[in-house]
Amino acid sequence: MAESESHKKAKHKAAGKKGQIEAPLTRNRRLDALTAGGVRATEIERSGNPAMLEKAARRLRASHAPQKTLKVPHGDMDAAEAAMRGVGISGKIENLSGTKSRKVRATKK
Repeated sequence: MAESESHKKAKHKAAGKKGQIEAPLTRNRRLDALTAGGVRATEIERSGNPAMLEKAARRLRASHAPQKTLKVPHGDMDAAEAAMRGVGISGKIENLSGTKSRKVRATKK
């Protein structure tokens, strides 16, 4: 399926001027955006499907970046929070426009 224009735009904005889009991960996976210094990893998931949100959270975990951001439509923020907690990673959840955000802390096992 082709990537939507809004997804492309969000990836380029998240990577910044010198950042990297489609950054390679292990197991033939790709991260949507990584900033120039490798400090912030960003995944954009527009579907709202809980399984896809969980996959995006796993890609963020595999990035090993100190700051992790999952960008989703505003109505899917609760599901995204549950997905990040389910995978066990800390990070930030933002809506696509960047006006609202939440911090998620992983529970210690």
